[in-house]
Amino acid sequence: MVETIHTVELTNENLKDSGCYCLRSQPKSTGYKNKEEWLLERFSEGLQYKKIMENGKPAGFIEYTPIEYSSRVVYGENFLVIHCLWVGITGKGYATELIQQCIKDAVDQNKDGVVVVTNPDTSWTPSKEVFLKNNFVEVDHAPYNFELLVYKIEDVPEPYFPSDWEERLHFSEELTILRTKQCPYIEIASDNILAAANKLGIKVNIMDLSNRDELLRLSPTPYGVYGVVFKKQLISFHRLTAHSAMKRLKGLV
Repeated sequence: MVETIHTVELTNENLKDSGCYCLRSQPKSTGYKNKEEWLLERFSEGLQYKKIMENGKPAGFIEYTPIEYSSRVVYGENFLVIHCLWVGITGKGYATELIQQCIKDAVDQNKDGVVVVTNPDTSWTPSKEVFLKNNFVEVDHAPYNFELLVYKIEDVPEPYFPSDWEERLHFSEELTILRTKQCPYIEIASDNILAAANKLGIKVNIMDLSNRDELLRLSPTPYGVYGVVFKKQLISFHRLTAHSAMKRLKGLV
């Protein structure tokens, strides 16, 4: 059978029919609906969400946006920022194809380059290696093993992380979830923290970050869209099981 491979770019018009890549098996879940709502508000800002389709089935996707609207805690001007890159069918160059489409868009839009945040400790960020293969260079790092990579088109100042990470943990002694709707799994991650906290009798404060200014000011890590803080310590920036969350919280109660 001859393979048919093509790219679908999500828009306001086709989002409902084409669907997101992540959590697509649960389109009625709160997280999935939140993601759809979030995307519908972001397309007008220049956000791109592209899926590679193989024989009519999703094989991978990429999401990126201008830095001034990005959900990552990165400073810089005139860059595109890749939020997500995920490929479910490996060994066929799909990740590189999606990265190159992003770079082409950056050139067409007269951007100075493309930025991505990686972290080897979690699958919630893209893998660093595929970007290095596509001529990205690591230019900065942050606590908890976050890395900042850039593909520069023009010779301009490097993008960078802020440096006040320790201070960001001091705003509250309460167990606090800081989150946005950018990732459909954030609702599940939040529910697991809430379940663990309930068993331990810990009150939870949920802060829904509504704009980039809040995210840049408050997020405890470069990941931006999800973080859990308790007693001036980072509990997690990615999904934990309720059991894992309870183990981490127990030592601080």
